[in-house]
Amino acid sequence: MTGLDAISAANGWAIAVVGVTIVFTGLVLLSLAISQLHKILQMWEDRRRLMEQVSNKWKPRLQTEQKIESAPNAHDIKETAKQAKILVQFIGEPFPLPKLLELSGSCGIFKPYSTINALVLNKYLIPDGRGYYRWNSDKKI
Repeated sequence: MTGLDAISAANGWAIAVVGVTIVFTGLVLLSLAISQLHKILQMWEDRRRLMEQVSNKWKPRLQTEQKIESAPNAHDIKETAKQAKILVQFIGEPFPLPKLLELSGSCGIFKPYSTINALVLNKYLIPDGRGYYRWNSDKKI
């Protein structure tokens, strides 16, 4: 078998169509890249200005995140201590700290781990030496 019959028998027409499609797609992509090359070169020349714009866009977001991450001040500690005291009264003393953390999270206290840590550091919650904690009744809210 020779000629067009051999091409048809070996799927030559399909292979030819795929080859033409690949070549045509490659040429279209190459022409698009060449037509936009001036924009890429302009960005490369103004890369410092572009980086400043990007960094200025992210600065307000970073400042907000740092503000959220900051430790609570004394007024916030007292307000949080009032809320935590209610939870401690609900749990009963002595209480395990994980139970207070669980209730704090479900009651909507902002960042319960950090808040409970601040209460322990400010001596509102006192460890009893056996793995439990007690509310410091000497500490005024």
